[in-house]
Amino acid sequence: MKITNVKTILLTGPCTLDPYLSEARKLRSVALIRIETDSDLTGIGETYAGYFCPEIIPAIVEFFKPILIGNTVDNIPDLWGRMYHSGNFWCRVGLGAIVLCGIEAALWDLKGKQEGLPVWKLLKDKWQTDFLSSEHINNTYHTKLPCYATGGPSNYPIDKLTGKIEYYISLGFKGVKVGVGAYDKDKGFNIPEEPAAAADFESGKAAYIREQFGNDLWLMLDAHMGNSSTTWGLETAIAVAQALEPYHLFFLEEPLHYTRPDLYSELRKHTRTPIAGGECLTAVCEWQAFIEQDSFGIGQPDASFTAGLDQFMQVAAMLHKRGQKIAPHAWGAGASQMQNIHCGFACPNTIILEVAPAYGPLHSELIGDSLQMKNGYVLRPETPGLGITLTEETISRFPFIPGTGEFNSVPGKILTT
Repeated sequence: MKITNVKTILLTGPCTLDPYLSEARKLRSVALIRIETDSDLTGIGETYAGYFCPEIIPAIVEFFKPILIGNTVDNIPDLWGRMYHSGNFWCRVGLGAIVLCGIEAALWDLKGKQEGLPVWKLLKDKWQTDFLSSEHINNTYHTKLPCYATGGPSNYPIDKLTGKIEYYISLGFKGVKVGVGAYDKDKGFNIPEEPAAAADFESGKAAYIREQFGNDLWLMLDAHMGNSSTTWGLETAIAVAQALEPYHLFFLEEPLHYTRPDLYSELRKHTRTPIAGGECLTAVCEWQAFIEQDSFGIGQPDASFTAGLDQFMQVAAMLHKRGQKIAPHAWGAGASQMQNIHCGFACPNTIILEVAPAYGPLHSELIGDSLQMKNGYVLRPETPGLGITLTEETISRFPFIPGTGEFNSVPGKILTT
């Protein structure tokens, strides 16, 4: 089976069917990579860059395409290495590496279909081959993994936040992640920045949630630092993390910007609140500084962003060797969701999975019934490949709308979708 074509498919559709998340974000853009062969099999992958800068992606895919044409999927790491090396000056980290992730995921999807195996099994076998010699690696297979509803902002007034969490629980979730600060659909975001004010606000919110829902709810807070108009410094991050200690968070995510791994490391020395991060990091070489400084207690590689599924596995193994867990990030569309689920099941140190609640058609029409949840857990997928189906009907129903990528608003460029 040889590769005959590599194509980028851009789509735009509803961001979510979640009424609370929809207050902040109406549309999402998606970039899918389809690899065609001289057989009836195709591979589908997604690059999370399609959520942010979709217009740029087709040209990058075309740059790498000649490396794949005429080849098989017998040695995916070799094909990835050729692509990565060909763009050495500009894709060691960053956008080139992120697009490579979508291409490589499509190769794994294709290989899984060819061999009749789910991608997690292929990756797990590779994990055992590459990393089993370490005393830290074990041979355990997950049959199910806990998951949480990724809830986006903390919708306010406070009674609306109650309704939001009740809604996620009604969908079968036992874990919920909401943002720091407050989001009001009429007033926008309000994230306190001064240490005492931020600590009081977040601890008050956590206390309220615990009072309403008890200690059995897996509770996470996402600070989105660097991705909002407010960016905390170390003093504020320490104050917030310490104030949250009595409320036993599963983790506090991204309380600092990603430009300073040393500050993340310092933060962890001053709090018992588990600190998570990594969704914005790409290739292994970018992750390395954060891993070596123990910046995260829980790493969050994204299998549609972290340069490739094999790179994801290497990041997870490096964290595992230091006794740390992973919680795969997943806020792309349907293929991204399944890429992260398969990688999560392939890694013995996965502690929880992120799942988009009440997801829209750019999830559901690709995933079908490949994602199964029961009693707050995701069940291990068994469909060959990634379990993704992309139909011409879906492509025609959700044509790409230029300008629907998400970005941080700044003077001269304001996000309106």
